Amino acid sequence: MLDVFEMTLCDMQGKLFEMSASEGYSSEAFIKTFMQSQTAADLDMVFNHMQWAGQGYIIDRLKEENASTLVMDDKLFDNETLYWSGYLYRYWHFYTGESSKEIYKQAPANVMRSMYLMYHTMSPEMAIDRLKDTYKRKKAK
Repeated sequence: MLDVFEMTLCDMQGKLFEMSASEGYSSEAFIKTFMQSQTAADLDMVFNHMQWAGQGYIIDRLKEENASTLVMDDKLFDNETLYWSGYLYRYWHFYTGESSKEIYKQAPANVMRSMYLMYHTMSPEMAIDRLKDTYKRKKAK
């Protein structure tokens, strides 16, 4: 079970992903850029000042670091999918200890989008376990 601070970070990351759409960033490109960024790596740390920053600050930092990979277009996921993806990715980190980069390898943005309808009503742990199992089966082929 996550503590209040960890749950707050999950919520913040969900809101960050929603904010990316309101800023006009292509959802798939934004998620990939974020999950592979130094910003996400900072959030993965046990303690880092980025964990206390709001989503506005974080999105500005991401823009500065990754201006060339953030694409603006109309290829946006709906807000529910974005929030769930952001929330679940951060929860996944706390649940397994895996880095954002490792998590993204197992469940890239397109997988999260396609699995949202089936998995969003499950507990986060169950959804993560199923996403990990799907990845392992695909990798074994």
